Amino acid sequence: MKLRDRMGASGALQIVLTDKDGNIKLDHLTENLVVDTGLAYIAGRMVDASASVMSHMAVGTGSTAAADTDTALNTELARAALTTTTVVTTNVANDAVEYVGTFGAGVATGALVEAGLLNAGSGGVMMTRTVFGVVTKAADDILTITWRVTIA
Repeated sequence: MKLRDRMGASGALQIVLTDKDGNIKLDHLTENLVVDTGLAYIAGRMVDASASVMSHMAVGTGSTAAADTDTALNTELARAALTTTTVVTTNVANDAVEYVGTFGAGVATGALVEAGLLNAGSGGVMMTRTVFGVVTKAADDILTITWRVTIA
């Protein structure tokens, strides 16, 4: 029998910025923080499915470092509904969820430095937050974020 001393949630996201013709301008992988409200959300969903599922990604311009106590982005610029949500395997079968969100042309234009994963189109519970180097999204660019949250 395999016994684990500790279990936790971790995340990473891939940020891909393309121009209007589909040419990749940026492809960046970064880790993120599963915040306190995110950990509580995960634990709560284990016993009660009444909380809404993660459904949106948000991006913003706030550069304050991610902290365990964050409940929202520092300066949210735009929020988009997830395009896909998939259970995936990393270390053991079905131990992670991969969320994909896309910010199309004309949405979230500017110098982006933060992102979060939430369960509502406004407000809601934030599960994860990250701060990254500046991603400059022009008006006709498309930003796709693939976010993986692993429970291990």
